[in-house]
Amino acid sequence: MPLSGQTTPGGPPLLGIDVGGTNIKAAVVDAGGVVRGHGSVPTEQELGPGAGLDRIEAAANAALEDAGVGLWDVAAVGLATPGPMNLKAGTLLCPSNLPGWQNWAIREAVEARFSKPTTLQNDANAAAYGEYWSGAGRDADSLVLWTLGTGIGCGIILRDAVIEGEHSHGSECGHIIIDCRPDARVHPGTGMRGTLEAYCGARGVIARARDALNVDRGQSAMHERLAGGAKLTPKLICEVAAEGDELALGILTETAQLLGVGTVSILHTIDPDCVLLAGAMTFGGPGTTTGDLFLDTLRLEVKRRAFPTVAEHLDVSFAGLGADAGVVGAAGCARRAFAG
Repeated sequence: MPLSGQTTPGGPPLLGIDVGGTNIKAAVVDAGGVVRGHGSVPTEQELGPGAGLDRIEAAANAALEDAGVGLWDVAAVGLATPGPMNLKAGTLLCPSNLPGWQNWAIREAVEARFSKPTTLQNDANAAAYGEYWSGAGRDADSLVLWTLGTGIGCGIILRDAVIEGEHSHGSECGHIIIDCRPDARVHPGTGMRGTLEAYCGARGVIARARDALNVDRGQSAMHERLAGGAKLTPKLICEVAAEGDELALGILTETAQLLGVGTVSILHTIDPDCVLLAGAMTFGGPGTTTGDLFLDTLRLEVKRRAFPTVAEHLDVSFAGLGADAGVVGAAGCARRAFAG
């Protein structure tokens, strides 16, 4: 279906919507991948999909108003949501972040509400496409994006194609097995042992830090912080690591090394141009001592483990779009689906 609507430089604008468990974010995105207007509302997911559709519309209206355009100007709508989902049917299956939204035909509902052609994409895949289209991966032909947070999300783009898998479960690389020992850590959500997410997701990092503190004999500054009422979180680990605490620095570097192990498995499978890191679990991110240490440690681990001919052509960097990656990528997926 060709795009239609009032044109902006390069073509008509798109509407990207990123549905999360806490907030629904929307953006009007021009044909070059630049955000022209934002909107955000609480998801209130406990009210169910009917109310959720109203919240999606509210976020979209806020973005349209911010951009100074009307819905009639928009060519298409792109949705990004947590999985699992059936992308061919446009249906959410049993998203853990959106309880009560099971088996909801969200794409059809949004398409009917807005009277616009609509796409549905996994949120990590959408973020990856956003970086590929107009972010840190815009000069690459292929990329892997890690989204590091409570869980470990992954999106893979190969020559403008989103790797979705035959049953909509492609790129679920947070569940790569990195530890095959019988006593490997158990993922609290899936029950699987030894997965990357069990070690490098926020809960895994906290569990590893707690284990280290239990044998530390009071040497780490984290003991004093915790005794003073602080909560053991990745943020606390990052703060104490920035102060030079040996235990916290060990957790940071081990997390980067383990992520490197998972990354190399992907590199040897698809041989991408670049690997990008995004999310709250990048230990401060770009421009911080801890963030740079995390990135450098990951790079070294990848270089140590990957085939030299793979590693020498690879760029490992932080992502560039921040919180806009999901909405930009959702809009980009809609543009890709309906252009021409």
